[in-house]
Amino acid sequence: MRAVVTTGQGGSEVLQLREVPVPELGPGEVLVEVRAAGINNTDINLRSGWYASAMPAASGGASGPTARPSPERAEGGWNRPPPFPLIQGADACGHVVEAAPGAGQALVGRRVLVRPCVREHGFDVLDTVWMGSDFDGAFAQYVRVRASEAFPVESDWSDAELGSVPCAFGTAENMLHRSGVEAGETVLVTGASGGVGSATVQLARRRGAEVIAVTSAGKRRQVERLGARRVLERSTELTAVLGERSVDVVVDNVAGEGFSAMLKLLRPGGRLVSSGAIAGPRVELDLRDLYLKDLSLLGSTAWDEAVFPGLIGYIERGEIRPVVAGTFPLASIVEAQEAFLRREHVGKLVVLPWEDG
Repeated sequence: MRAVVTTGQGGSEVLQLREVPVPELGPGEVLVEVRAAGINNTDINLRSGWYASAMPAASGGASGPTARPSPERAEGGWNRPPPFPLIQGADACGHVVEAAPGAGQALVGRRVLVRPCVREHGFDVLDTVWMGSDFDGAFAQYVRVRASEAFPVESDWSDAELGSVPCAFGTAENMLHRSGVEAGETVLVTGASGGVGSATVQLARRRGAEVIAVTSAGKRRQVERLGARRVLERSTELTAVLGERSVDVVVDNVAGEGFSAMLKLLRPGGRLVSSGAIAGPRVELDLRDLYLKDLSLLGSTAWDEAVFPGLIGYIERGEIRPVVAGTFPLASIVEAQEAFLRREHVGKLVVLPWEDG
């Protein structure tokens, strides 16, 4: 099969299109023919070494192509050193073509979405392993996964549309679930035009929340169409425009220099939840804002059990919609990631492993 193999940490030169063996299944696993695989920040962050604790504070992760592994510590994985050479890709839509003993045959022939966040020791433990980061992922024509992580989906969406969902919508829904967003609350979403941000806008509206979105001026209309009640430009002084104590929940995957204002915007008892830091992971925090208003700061990486089955239901009932900005053949993975880094799009860019290019 064809696959893009990441040979180590570095720039796009470490991405190699290769012919590799189709994965052999172990007990309880299924083989998925990958029809679409979305591109995510983590693909670039992992190969660039951005997750290393010693990464310079000025680096914005997948915000630009200049990120490189820290010379002090080059592991740069989520929880452990990445197992290079590695096939990346955390999003997979495809068809199950084979099932190993212990997996059953019910999934064979079904179109599925793969849950990329595996709670390998159960949902009472926060340990995770991730497809495309800890084991081979979806930038290939086939991927093997545990049968428990392959979810049948009945939908008239295209493969590319379904392939845009798992990582972005799963991450967004987990943040809203973890922070307990309820109908009638006001939710501020930064980075609202990206894959996770655009998913968060939709999913927060689905819960009945009022959404204030922050994005660039040129993307305002597109974000409004996703359900944001108000859209503000990135350069806006948020506390001046919205006022302090004006929102219940902040969903912030941007961080960087604007982080300190987020806590001032929160009402007493408010929550800030994050699963990323595309503008930089080192932030300024005034602890008085935290404790005097009884705020909660929540990290969100390990997906809760209800999140992914819930997403399948939202898709099948038409409660959310995909936002696919463009598709690329597997051979154009470098061009796809370069387009991703330019951040001129709204929603997701998707790789189609069986498309010629």
